[in-house]
Amino acid sequence: MRRDGTKRRGLGPLILLLALCPAGARPAAPATLDVEVEGVASGEGNVLVAVCTKATFLTGDCPYTASAPARKGTVDIRIGGVPPGTYAVQAFHDANANMDLDRNFFGFPKEGAGFSNDAPMRFGPPRFADAAIEVDAAPATARVTMRYFKAP
Repeated sequence: MRRDGTKRRGLGPLILLLALCPAGARPAAPATLDVEVEGVASGEGNVLVAVCTKATFLTGDCPYTASAPARKGTVDIRIGGVPPGTYAVQAFHDANANMDLDRNFFGFPKEGAGFSNDAPMRFGPPRFADAAIEVDAAPATARVTMRYFKAP
């Protein structure tokens, strides 16, 4: 007891609180995302892949991008340093290697294109929610099937 008549509190509650708090909590480490692009029609040009947040989806400003030489069939592309979160993967077969998804007069892609989860492209690009995948600290894989459109 203290001189002023109050009881002395111990350090027990403070020590318990500190023990329950994680020491130096750190954000999860970035992960590696392997993207398997299936259905590539030819070995011409390159396959370009972009990993996009909801804010950057379909804008051309996706934070994580990579490319690989095209080959008929499946092209595997690895992207490192992707922080945990929700993303959509978009890919296209840049057959003429001009770094653009070429479109016809009606706006349809003249080159192959696809999205994670094989998100449907009906009368336009898919919604982010349809293409969304979760990336955590472990290596992850996203599959994209390339689609080629015929002019209407």
